[in-house]
Amino acid sequence: MLLFTVSFCVSDFLFKFLVIGNAGTGKSCLLHQFIEKKFKDDSNHTIGVEFGSKIINVGGKYVKLQIWDTAGQERFRSVTRSYYRGAAGALLVYDITSRETYNALTNWLTDARMLASQNIVIILCGNKKDLDTDREVTFLEASRFAQENELMFLETSALTGENVEEAFVQCARKILNKIESGELDPERMGSGIQYGDAALRQLRSPRRAQAPSAQECGC
Repeated sequence: MLLFTVSFCVSDFLFKFLVIGNAGTGKSCLLHQFIEKKFKDDSNHTIGVEFGSKIINVGGKYVKLQIWDTAGQERFRSVTRSYYRGAAGALLVYDITSRETYNALTNWLTDARMLASQNIVIILCGNKKDLDTDREVTFLEASRFAQENELMFLETSALTGENVEEAFVQCARKILNKIESGELDPERMGSGIQYGDAALRQLRSPRRAQAPSAQECGC
């Protein structure tokens, strides 16, 4: 499945994102809610990977997110691991009503940090917040896990849309902060970050402006 938003905005940056976690945690529904702004009623388990793309405004910068939603079933792990390479950000998703999906987080986190870019930014998402009465994982427990593993953390609901866009925006904002601090370089291969159309124009325009003076000096 391919999901896109149509936008006439040129982007300043392009970030590669992953959505990872066990099957049945609502990863595809999160992606669909983020891009289409509605709940995906007929969601089946992802086979291999799905892809979506959206441009968001983060602190005045337009960032195009290219998002790979990976299958959570073990038989697809060898396929989906190949998509980790060069990812700049990831949503690590578990189901708050399923202890099993929470217990699997360490394995997913290890894969992401081994196979994606060295400085991948990860936000932990406790999905299905709307099913609070069936909760098996407390907010405090997950918050401690996130703190111990240097992750951001939000509880989300793909059904209601609560915190869905915020999860992607928070992750993108942290990546932008790392670019501004010099920790991440969009020109480095495998960083999962590229300059967008707008940024490339700004980079190239000073060179065009300097061309006449260079010719004058050569005369």
